[in-house]
Amino acid sequence: MHSKLVVARVGLLSLCLGCGSETASPTPPAEWPLALPVLGQGVARERYTAEVAAAGTWAYSTTWGYRVGDTVGSPAHAGNAVKVWDVAGRTPILRDSIIVTDAFTLGDAQISDDGGLLVVPTEGSVGSIVIFDLSDPARPTQLARFFSPKMPTESHTATLGRVAGRLYAFLAAVPHLVIADLSDPAHPIEVFGDSLGTSWVHDMFVRDGLLFACQWDSGLTVWDIGGGAHGGSPANPVRLGGIVTKGGAVHNVLWFHDSVTSSKRYAFVGEEGFGSVGDFSSGDIHVVDVSNLAKPREVAFFHVNGAGPHNFTVDEQNGFLYAAYYNAGVRVLDIRGELGTCSASERAPDGRCDLGLMGREAARGLDTGDPVFVWGVERVGTALYASDMLSGLFKLDVSALTRSP
Repeated sequence: MHSKLVVARVGLLSLCLGCGSETASPTPPAEWPLALPVLGQGVARERYTAEVAAAGTWAYSTTWGYRVGDTVGSPAHAGNAVKVWDVAGRTPILRDSIIVTDAFTLGDAQISDDGGLLVVPTEGSVGSIVIFDLSDPARPTQLARFFSPKMPTESHTATLGRVAGRLYAFLAAVPHLVIADLSDPAHPIEVFGDSLGTSWVHDMFVRDGLLFACQWDSGLTVWDIGGGAHGGSPANPVRLGGIVTKGGAVHNVLWFHDSVTSSKRYAFVGEEGFGSVGDFSSGDIHVVDVSNLAKPREVAFFHVNGAGPHNFTVDEQNGFLYAAYYNAGVRVLDIRGELGTCSASERAPDGRCDLGLMGREAARGLDTGDPVFVWGVERVGTALYASDMLSGLFKLDVSALTRSP
């Protein structure tokens, strides 16, 4: 029996999310946006490539659906393969392809913070997550496959996070959120399975005992799962606040902790608007001030004509957000400093700051030449891995985006 969800009042002083120095960034360099060099491309065209997760000299990409023109049900081209890439050199080399049974889509996968586990969500005749041991990163070994009655046909995303030192998987299973304790990854235990109100959950972000849930047109909601004095836990999430961002379609979120200024003020929300694979996309990145969790405020946005964002990764040391932008490739934003204050010429009619007009776009990649449809990005050191739905995995050089100490 799962505990009921609880809604808590959060005072302005309940969490010091805006603590630390919050100063404006220097004038953007004149050469921005930089062009990110492509180091190499690993080609995989028989399936649509989905998410990428990387650590050390290995990367893993999932696959999605059926390619246009394929016969639905064709096992040769279903999105049921986990690709294992050797990324030690400039060009990613495909070393293995692990087939997951009873699946036609493998969604947003993640590597645990200790590098020991790869967790892959599945959609198909059953919903599940597959948990792989990465003791030998070249040969992931299946430890377990977790099922729940609350996700009969899908787990679209798998988000890993620790609460009080214990590892959990947060799974988006329309219309439910399922939370599994992975303390013993060979034997996962379900601790929560329910809806978060009136809307389904698409993706999540977990940090410091808080759960940020993307609930599409119901907006972004924030839950205590062990990070405050509101009685929340993974088995009993307590709602703190929420916001409906402009445009709705709240797809993904990232809460930025600036390692230099100590600011925790901003969350970045991806809006996934209408699109067509390989053709076009739409939506914006929305900047939400979460200083007061009871009343988050949207203060800024970033827009690309004719394209929209998908998944994000962040370089907290240098203060850059990397966004997969489907047909517009990769876009990199400078997110350090004050984002909600701008001049009149940098402000949209609705009062929000426009990061493009503020000169916050630091770099672009994969936005020229052959068509791309970038699903995900993962930064490791001075390399950025970008999963292109159409062709496989790119490795880009991001060494130029390093700030002086």
